Amino acid sequence: MPTYSSYPVTNSTANTEREYQEVLKNYKSETAEVLTYLLNGESPEEPKTALTVENTSRCNMVLTVSGSKYYKRIPIGAGKIGSVMIPKNQTYKLSGMVCKSSYQTTKFISTSYSVKLSN
Repeated sequence: MPTYSSYPVTNSTANTEREYQEVLKNYKSETAEVLTYLLNGESPEEPKTALTVENTSRCNMVLTVSGSKYYKRIPIGAGKIGSVMIPKNQTYKLSGMVCKSSYQTTKFISTSYSVKLSN
């Protein structure tokens, strides 16, 4: 069961930075698994696919990825790329704060998906 932190509902970069530092403490990177997957090519039999997010902003962020039976918060530093392996053929909600701007989208993901976020 995921744990949630309560932060005041303001678009404060200080709150986002606190959340980023908190998530970063216990985050297990999947970069090696994602790179192996992408370099070996996608296979229709593979149950998972890669999600990569490039944070081109000057602010650290936390991207929340949620779907059917899937939930993960990914800390992505300013100017860095975050990645994760997710079950394919599902609809996901992607959300987070990029500096003082809110990012939110819903996507059906069946193959590797990449997004670039900036402020």
